[in-house]
Amino acid sequence: MNLLPGGNALLALAAAILWGGGDFTGGMGVKRAGGSLDAGLRIVLLSHATSFVVLVAVAYLRGDAAPHGALLGWGIAAGVAGGLSLTAFYIALSRGAMGASAAVSGLLAAAIPAALTLWQVGPPGLSPLIGFAMAAIAIWLIAAGPTENSAEREGENSTARRAECRAARAVARQTKALAILAGVGFGFYFIALKMANPAGVIWPMASARIGSLAVCSLMLLGLKLRPAKAGEARLLLDRGVVVWALGTALLDTSGNLLFVAATRAGRLDVAAVLASLYPASTILLAALALGEWPTRRQALGMAAAALAVVLIAL
Repeated sequence: MNLLPGGNALLALAAAILWGGGDFTGGMGVKRAGGSLDAGLRIVLLSHATSFVVLVAVAYLRGDAAPHGALLGWGIAAGVAGGLSLTAFYIALSRGAMGASAAVSGLLAAAIPAALTLWQVGPPGLSPLIGFAMAAIAIWLIAAGPTENSAEREGENSTARRAECRAARAVARQTKALAILAGVGFGFYFIALKMANPAGVIWPMASARIGSLAVCSLMLLGLKLRPAKAGEARLLLDRGVVVWALGTALLDTSGNLLFVAATRAGRLDVAAVLASLYPASTILLAALALGEWPTRRQALGMAAAALAVVLIAL
């Protein structure tokens, strides 16, 4: 495999960089909007509605024929999985420790399509297989966050502090569960987009937006019909939230188009594993913008990720 501009590996790696940026802007948008499920759904809806309009316009100007039948069905299914996964993922990102949430989801998103491809078409060769293993290690290393032991030791004589630590651990468990659910959904999303890619590059993404807009709209409607809970976070939709959402639309859609192109250019497992290295760019942006600097273990994971890219691309 080569790293020419049209090559599978380079396209997937570029998708990872853009996805990481989109995840950061999406998480920041949800955080600014209040960090609730309602906020997550609205950020996804705003960004996906924007990208849907642009994608349909581009497809129309190019004269691309709209998909139908199974190809349309796979595209919509990808959108349903993607919409649900992104909502869970943005909420997880908005709760802090962006790198850990991104890495947990990335590991699962890479493993599911890679396992399917290995089962269907067999292994790609020794070097890429070693690269897959190295990428899994890299994602897991990047997932490492600050430990809670120091905080617990500082407050071991304080009942109030211990209660705060227990509450923090409960939130951490919920955040990890959201990241795991997002990763499983992303894995299916990768597979469904691969199945839809005979329709081209633009239309699979446009049809996926139909699915995500539909499922997120239904979820938002359900939230509006239920009684409000006491102490529920207040939703804020100001200019800053809109800017974050539009940034997410640009970065996420561009990354998705590159990923579809990567699946058309080569194997799904290669595209999925390399694209799932997106946590690295999320962490770098979080470090620059929020001061969430990577630990030594996370830095080692980034170095392992670079080695994995080389091995997979050989």
